[in-house]
Amino acid sequence: MGSDIPSIERSQHREYQYQDGQRCHSRRRSEDSRGKRARSLRRPPIPQKLQLWADDGTFEDPITKAVGRQQYEPQWYGLQTAFSEIERLHHEVTSGGNPISMDLRTRYVVKGIGKEQTIDSKINIFYDKATGKITKLEDKWGGKLPDSSFQNAFRKINAVTVPKMVGVPKNDEEDAARGNQ
Repeated sequence: MGSDIPSIERSQHREYQYQDGQRCHSRRRSEDSRGKRARSLRRPPIPQKLQLWADDGTFEDPITKAVGRQQYEPQWYGLQTAFSEIERLHHEVTSGGNPISMDLRTRYVVKGIGKEQTIDSKINIFYDKATGKITKLEDKWGGKLPDSSFQNAFRKINAVTVPKMVGVPKNDEEDAARGNQ
């Protein structure tokens, strides 16, 4: 299981090999749609990137379970509100199927207090094969999502309250004003 397997972000080739041995050959759609979906985790949110998502898509991590565009878009922009730095330290695509799976290590610095936190995640990106749109993204910190009713209630509350506190840019100009272009 090697580091010699190219990631879809570094490789300029039209054929990608993933840890599970599965290959995406030089079909342009495979390269574009899988690569865009996986790369959507590495940059700040931008309206074009969020268009890769289905309107009824779901984003899940240990602190939220956001269902639908009105809930998941503010979650992405909320990261900029909460953290002064977000740095991807490592990523490795482990499966190119559906879901696309990857290991991700990210460093966050909390705004105002400067507290630094590194999180190792197992990411699963599910997509509709017909439309190519992301239907669900699971970000499992430490490989897990919460399974208690209390934690899940908190995640649902977070999904409803963050959109009330975090605005989503309506166009590229507003997004550029946030430094995302």
